[in-house]
Amino acid sequence: MEGRKFEITLISASDLEDVRKLFKMKVHARVSIGSNPDTEKRTPTDKHGEINPAWNFSMKYTISEWMIQYPNDMLVIKLYCKRKLGDRYIGEVHMSMKELYEYSYASGGSAIMTCPVHKGSAQSQGVLRFSYRFGERVTIDKLVLAESIAGWSIC
Repeated sequence: MEGRKFEITLISASDLEDVRKLFKMKVHARVSIGSNPDTEKRTPTDKHGEINPAWNFSMKYTISEWMIQYPNDMLVIKLYCKRKLGDRYIGEVHMSMKELYEYSYASGGSAIMTCPVHKGSAQSQGVLRFSYRFGERVTIDKLVLAESIAGWSIC
C-alpha cells in the first residue's frame, strides 16, 4: 500500500479567547488526522504566552495516499487551556488533507498557514499559525497496515 510522510509544526497562536479569568492561561494543542483517536499527538504546554502561545513543535505522521485524494479526511487541531480540574477547550482548526496537499503542491509540498480558530458556530477568536510538509511516497508494509485499521500509522 502506498503512503506518504507528513510533518506538521505548530508555530504559535495569537489573540485567543481568555478562558481563564483568575489565573494565567497555559495552552497546548492536540493534533489528529481523520476520525481515528489513536492519531492524536500533543504539543508541550506553553506556560508563558497566555493568549499568544508559541510552541514551534513538530509532529510526524505516515498517511495513506488516498487521504490526499478525497476531501473527507481532515487535519484537526484543538487548543486547550491546562487546568487542575480538567483542561478547558479554547477552539479548533479543521483543514482537509486534500486541500493542504493541493495548496502546498506548487511550492514543493510545504507551506505555512495562518487559520482562524473556531469555537462551535461562534465567531472565530484568534489565529493559529503552522507549517507543514508532505514528504516522499513510501510503501506501508503489511505489519504497519495490520496495526492501523484506518490505513495509516503514527511514526
